[in-house]
Amino acid sequence: MKPFYVRELSVYPVGRRRVWLLAIAVLASLIANFETTIATILPLLQRDLQMSLEVYGLIAAVSVLVGGLSAGFGGILSDRWGRVTILVPTLTVTAACNFLLATVDSVSGLFVVRCLMLFIEGAGITITASLVRDFSPRLGRAQAFAFWTWGPVGASFLASFIAGFTLPMFGNAWQSQAIIMGVVSLLLCGVIIWQIAEPSAALRAQVMQYEQAVVSEEKIDPGKVKELFRHPHLWAHVLGNTGWQVLYWTFAIFGQTILANAFGMETAEANRVVALGILLNAVAVIVVGRVSDRLRLRKPFTAVGIVLTIATLAYFISLVGTGATIGRVTLVYAILFLVLGVAYVPWMANFSEDAEDVDPRLQGAALGLWGMVVRVMIVALLVISPMVVKAGGWGTWLWVALAGQVIFLASVAAFKGSWRRPRLGDSPKIPA
Repeated sequence: MKPFYVRELSVYPVGRRRVWLLAIAVLASLIANFETTIATILPLLQRDLQMSLEVYGLIAAVSVLVGGLSAGFGGILSDRWGRVTILVPTLTVTAACNFLLATVDSVSGLFVVRCLMLFIEGAGITITASLVRDFSPRLGRAQAFAFWTWGPVGASFLASFIAGFTLPMFGNAWQSQAIIMGVVSLLLCGVIIWQIAEPSAALRAQVMQYEQAVVSEEKIDPGKVKELFRHPHLWAHVLGNTGWQVLYWTFAIFGQTILANAFGMETAEANRVVALGILLNAVAVIVVGRVSDRLRLRKPFTAVGIVLTIATLAYFISLVGTGATIGRVTLVYAILFLVLGVAYVPWMANFSEDAEDVDPRLQGAALGLWGMVVRVMIVALLVISPMVVKAGGWGTWLWVALAGQVIFLASVAAFKGSWRRPRLGDSPKIPA
């Protein structure tokens, strides 16, 4: 028996129906990220709970690690039990946890609540990525994943927008934002429950090159996760991209701090520079995703994006401590975020397709494995980066992040896929 909210499709949706279900999956990604956002109230939480940034760093590290374990198991279970079966409860319970967050009055209480929220959230984000794959044939997958990456960006924007207008209304009480996030998240969860659907397990096992109304109703074996561990190119994907993520998460967590400490920017000015970078990145992933799909190429875009990132980052590091003008730093930072977008989305499509070629039944498990390893890296980043910065400054840590880019570039050689555009008339190869 399936839960009441599960609508399982035995015919692959096409046209507006498929696009709509893809949009619902992207909305679920936004909700999963939004309902665990804490950056907007962190300064108020620190003051109210008398919590140092170092203590919060430890709380964040442990909670992210818990979320990583959840991502791994959530992906595996979604392949076996279905995406929506697990996604809807994780979104709803995490949203409700915001009301629990509003009651926190100690550091230990915050630790427990954040671990609970991140444990539930980890599975949810992994499953939204799996749903995006399920509703995106290969010839449109890069652009679909580009929209999926808007989930974290959109969540950050939504949380900041709401906080900017409502905090003054409630006397700058951080509890107000926890309650508002809970209410907004539950309302959006209602939309998800009302509209969401998923392909049947038999449909998910199909390798869809083009949009077509395939019918499949038979029951299938969910596959064995250990099959993924037997393929070195999948490990190259996971570990290589984790190296790339060191730079991304360094800027996601410490972007404003780097600009303020290393280049002397005011906080407001640093936020404007970060906002510009995020905007350019959001545009880049859509444009590059569309071009990648039209050319049916992944690896060249990923490789070129990494090379441009390495060159731009090296120049950015060279500006540290030189008294570079704000205008020059802003321009280089913006270009850096632009080229980061060139590499990421084609890689996501490439990884999804390579995992699909190994066994399309294990797409959730593959994405969950990646999500788990990345979160372990984030924990290490939160613990190690402050020590490196204290010893050698931000320039030293950014060289570490550049080394991660080099590792990612080397790993591209192990990926499957073509370096050249298929000739007209060539048909894609579909594994038996």
